[in-house]
Amino acid sequence: MPKLRIATFNINGIRARLPALLQWLEREAPDVACLQELKTTDDAFPIEAIRAAGYDAIWQGEKSWNGVAILARGAQPVESRRGLPGDPNDRQSRYIEAAVEGVLIGCFYLPNGNPQPGPKFDYKLAWFERLLRHAQGLLDSGHPVVLAGDYNVVPTDEDIYNPRSWRKDALLQPESRECYARLLAQGWTDALRTRYPDERIYTFWDYFRQHWQTDSGLRIDHLLLSPSLAPGLRDAGVDKWVRGEPHASDHAPTWIELETKPGGRKRKS
Repeated sequence: MPKLRIATFNINGIRARLPALLQWLEREAPDVACLQELKTTDDAFPIEAIRAAGYDAIWQGEKSWNGVAILARGAQPVESRRGLPGDPNDRQSRYIEAAVEGVLIGCFYLPNGNPQPGPKFDYKLAWFERLLRHAQGLLDSGHPVVLAGDYNVVPTDEDIYNPRSWRKDALLQPESRECYARLLAQGWTDALRTRYPDERIYTFWDYFRQHWQTDSGLRIDHLLLSPSLAPGLRDAGVDKWVRGEPHASDHAPTWIELETKPGGRKRKS
């Protein structure tokens, strides 16, 4: 059966970390890469370098902040949505959606929400409510869907090295965790936790207090699978080596490997 590797990676500035991105694409060769925090405008997105690496892409940039992209190896992502529905006044570049290899992929950068309480946390929760409504619609469509991105939520205390010093952080608030739990309750499968049900596995290590060196991490980058895709999950993991490279993002790429139906994959010649 054909296999499809889908990854999510908060690049934390694509122009500053383009060499690291290209190195990762060459070494790991994911079929699909969802990127967050591009921190660049649309016209400054390095599409030529990405195409030279064998990928095509769609993206939505934003000057200095946010920004999301979907890259596909040897294929063109077919865009289905740009921006999360539900608030026409929200101009932040946080959601993009495309079909790749017969799978609908939602790539997003959920608001951080700090400091909380306050307007930034209110925006985080409102954005999450919009995501919940859109995710339910995707499930109802019956399409095979992956929701991939930086959720900015630590789902449980087992997803962080030590929750004590993070209790006031927006990533661990009961409201944030409740939203994530409600998302799973719709019928989505948390791929990484399914693959590693009893292990502490992290996707983010901040730049402070030697957290990378001591493996003091958090799991905040998630790939959720719709019911039709979940049985095809064959593997999942984190490319931790990327976090250890010079001038690295504080996130590491997180990936899944899915078994797909024969004939569902078409490559550009």
